Amino acid sequence: MRYTSDSVLIKPQTYRDDPSLILAVTPQSAGWDYISFQARRLGPGASWSFDTGENEFALVNLSGRYRVESNRGAWAGIGGRTDVFSGAAHALYLPRRTQLTVTAEQAGEFAVTWAPTSEDHDPWLIKPEDVAISVRGGDNVSRQINDLLPPGSPVHRLVLVEVYTPSGNWSSYPPHKHDVHIEDEAGELIEADLEEVYFYHIDRPEGFAYQRVYTDENSPIHAAGNPIDALVRVGHSQAVLVPEGYHPVVSMPGYTTYYLNVLAGSAQSLANQEDPRYAWVKDGYTRVDERLPLY
Repeated sequence: MRYTSDSVLIKPQTYRDDPSLILAVTPQSAGWDYISFQARRLGPGASWSFDTGENEFALVNLSGRYRVESNRGAWAGIGGRTDVFSGAAHALYLPRRTQLTVTAEQAGEFAVTWAPTSEDHDPWLIKPEDVAISVRGGDNVSRQINDLLPPGSPVHRLVLVEVYTPSGNWSSYPPHKHDVHIEDEAGELIEADLEEVYFYHIDRPEGFAYQRVYTDENSPIHAAGNPIDALVRVGHSQAVLVPEGYHPVVSMPGYTTYYLNVLAGSAQSLANQEDPRYAWVKDGYTRVDERLPLY
């Protein structure tokens, strides 16, 4: 599959046979092996049902509040934040072979993602008070990181992270990539081979961010003669695919950019390598942006 600025940007659509669906990514549409992703909207009392099959599954509330009933258990009061900018998310992890129904206790939007697995793990509700929040970077590369399902979690492949980038700031910078599985002689992971979805919300609907996805000779797809160099203007409720390569983001002045990162691949890890041309930048940071953390 050849990736271009048009093909890596996924926009919301109207799905007449599935009216709660806002946006969808499948392995077939993305040209990769693991990640399926959807954003959905439910009115009060409305429901959506799903069978995880041979996949591990996670739900993240964006707004609203939900009840989930399944053959693995039931959970109520998932969510409650007005929007992604007002607090940390809940995340519900469910194993393969789970039949579930999500019902909106309060109208809102949520994201779901799943990836194939051969492992069985326990259901797990991650609450906002359980989410580690940190500020990464410095100067105008400061951003807030919420680790919903970080490396080391008791799951097989999925990693989930929320990132907040204030007005005019950069994130996922210096540019980094994770598209080759590399271990050192001691077996320590240097870089994982991961697919990634960035799902965006902007704090005002007319706002936007820019993201570049690009490869160099260190990415397999580039070496195979199919390089990526895509620059996309991404808005509210849109997604960007990162099949390989580096993928920095810049937030529009006057607007705060949020994205939910979903990753899956060769390891439940965020191991990456930075673009050596730009890694020097972080050595000059002098402060952390005082606007962070947002909450």
